[in-house]
Amino acid sequence: MNSSSKPVDYIDRTREQYSALGYEPYQWAERPETPPWTPLTKPLADSKILLLGSGGAYKKGQVAFHWKDDTGLRLIPSHQPATDVRVTHFAYDLEPARSDPNIVFPLDRLNELVEEGFIKSLTPQSIAFMGGIYSIRRTEEELIPALINEIEAMKTEIDLVLLVPV
Repeated sequence: MNSSSKPVDYIDRTREQYSALGYEPYQWAERPETPPWTPLTKPLADSKILLLGSGGAYKKGQVAFHWKDDTGLRLIPSHQPATDVRVTHFAYDLEPARSDPNIVFPLDRLNELVEEGFIKSLTPQSIAFMGGIYSIRRTEEELIPALINEIEAMKTEIDLVLLVPV
């Protein structure tokens, strides 16, 4: 970045996008304390990773996410090629992600890292959801418990969760 460039003010940009869509001003979910830093306990080459993406990914044949406040989840087989992944979202330009879903849900890249031995493995299923949920209440009461329940139901050891936000 050169000295005349300024970083994008994400908060102002989000407020502008929501306003342009006719929504009330975006209410940021704020927590009084930052979560504690948790260092890795083993090397990535020995770790099983869960991919968790908020870019609105879903596999071919599944129902797409709705445009507003969809708190549903989509399970996507981790071995599935990204060419079978579809995306829908209201908060980013979909064209690049539709051309290459790895941009928002990097299944191919993660599987390549498994093949190279950089990471041990992926969980059998990856989890996708719609980020940018307008309702903090629905995020806390619906999405987060659903994510926790799905992860607990996996009945597999997970060493690390890779969150790919949008």
